[in-house]
Amino acid sequence: MNDIKQLLLLPHIKVHNANALSSPFTIGFPAMTAWLGAVHALQRKLNIQGYNDIKFNGVAVISHECDLQTHKGVDDFVYSIIGTANPLDKTGSRSAFIEEARCHLDVSLVIEYTGLEKDNEHILKEKITQILNSKMKIASGDILTFKEPSFFKIEDGNDKDLHMLTRKLMPGYAIIERRDLMIDAMAAGQDAMDALLDNLAIHYQCKKELDGDEEKITWTSSRKNKKGWIVPIASGFHGLTDLTQAKNQRDPTTLHRFAESIVTLGEFKMPYHIKSITELLWRYQTDLDKNLYLCVQQQQQTRNQTDDLLSSLFE
Repeated sequence: MNDIKQLLLLPHIKVHNANALSSPFTIGFPAMTAWLGAVHALQRKLNIQGYNDIKFNGVAVISHECDLQTHKGVDDFVYSIIGTANPLDKTGSRSAFIEEARCHLDVSLVIEYTGLEKDNEHILKEKITQILNSKMKIASGDILTFKEPSFFKIEDGNDKDLHMLTRKLMPGYAIIERRDLMIDAMAAGQDAMDALLDNLAIHYQCKKELDGDEEKITWTSSRKNKKGWIVPIASGFHGLTDLTQAKNQRDPTTLHRFAESIVTLGEFKMPYHIKSITELLWRYQTDLDKNLYLCVQQQQQTRNQTDDLLSSLFE
């Protein structure tokens, strides 16, 4: 018998002022740690309310709209962040502050779950609606509106089941992990930063041609990957220090450590391209021996390559 996945769809969640500074050197779509963290927070709130058996094991993120709060004026070379400059100081002036990148989002979340009987689905739907309508945040942004949650069961290999779900996700773009592009580039001799930039850079070329007696100038642009919408995506953390107690820590029972962001490549892809729901689902993966806390979406055949690459980077 083929595996049957139980899925919860949270459609068209509109998030206001989400954190767009996904890592120390990337700005744009929020980090995968933010999405998995929000789903984990939702699970914990349900567990507290008596749903002790329910577990959220994976999440797919589909972007319908991402309005990055930046501005580019006439003749400007780069974009500037639109800041809110609040709160004002006691004199009513703008105080010194660090610019915070923000974006407004319309996203759908597909959550793989276990531990819920079909008879309890309508009760859980009410609980989730109540939680999302309260003060819960996603990626540090406020939830404005969302459509009614719904449940799906998809059997592996059953295209009819899959199409019923993907139709609900269109039009939109699912974020897919493309760590394989990093692996290939680094296997060819590039370091991690060069591999990242080489796949993202847009190269402009100027060509002069004679059109009769006049000189004609034509500008063209090109990228390494001619197909696909490739973007940088923060997908986890690498621990820098040992686990220990921190002064004035919020949770006295949990050990703390300093960590740095891990950034890889992702691709925005329309859901109708996928062949299996597994291609969309992101999951946690922890490797304490290498101090790695990751959100991954890799199939087993590429995971061994990934482990070897991470071992060489962080050994």
